[in-house]
Amino acid sequence: MILPVIIYYIIFKYLPMYGIVIAFKDYNVFKGISDSPWIGLDIFKKVFSDRNLWNAIRNTLTLNLATLLVNFPLTIIVSLMLNEIRLAKFKKVVQSILYLPHFISWVVVASIATNMFNQRDGTINQILNSIGVSSIPFLSNNNWWVFTYIITNVWKEIGWGTIIYLAALTGVDESLYEAAYLDGATKFQRLIYVTLPSIKPVIVTMLLLQISKMMSIGLDAPLLLGNDKVMGVSQVNQYIHISNWH
Repeated sequence: MILPVIIYYIIFKYLPMYGIVIAFKDYNVFKGISDSPWIGLDIFKKVFSDRNLWNAIRNTLTLNLATLLVNFPLTIIVSLMLNEIRLAKFKKVVQSILYLPHFISWVVVASIATNMFNQRDGTINQILNSIGVSSIPFLSNNNWWVFTYIITNVWKEIGWGTIIYLAALTGVDESLYEAAYLDGATKFQRLIYVTLPSIKPVIVTMLLLQISKMMSIGLDAPLLLGNDKVMGVSQVNQYIHISNWH
C-alpha cells in the first residue's frame, strides 16, 4: 500500500534534486545540465551582492509571520465553529463556501482585491466615503498594503486550512464531553478543557509545518497585489532570483 507513495517521492522529490547542480553551472538549455560548464559559486556571489537581497528576505519573513499570526488561530477558531454546527446540510454549504476561494486563481483574487480596495473607486472606500470617512490607501501605503495582503490570504486559504482540524475533531472521544457535562462544565469549558487538549498534537504539528515554510512564499500574491509604491514591503525573495537569471 505504501509503494505508490514511495514511487511518487522518488520520481517527483528525489530525482529532481539532481537539478540543484544548475546553481553551480552556466546552464545552457541546448547543452543540458551535464554538459553545461561549471562556474562554481559565481551565481551565489551575484545573489548575495544584490542590494535588494536583505530587503527581500525581510519582506518574505514579515509577510509569512504576519499571515501566520492571523491565519493560524483564525483557522482553529473557524474549525471549532464549524464543528458546533449540528445541521448537516447547512454545515456542508458553509464548508463549500469556505473551500471555494482556495481553488480560485491568484489572478482572479488579485482582481477582486483591487476592485475592493482601490483608493479611488474601490467598493470599500466608496462605502467609507458614503459615511463621511476619507479614502484609505489600501494598495499604495506600505502598512495598509500588508493589511490587505494578510486579509486576502486569510480569505483565500482559511477554509482549506480547516480540513485537517475538522478531521481531528471527529476523533475526539464523546465520552469526555459526557463526563465534562455531568461535572457541570459549560459548552465553553468543554471547548477549553476537552476539545483543544484533544487536538493539541495536530495543532502543534500544523504550527511546526507552517514555521518550516517561513522562507518560502508564493510569487503570485506579492507580484499581483504589489505595485511600485509598495515595493519596499512587497518585494520578496523570488524577485531576486528573477533579476539574476536575466
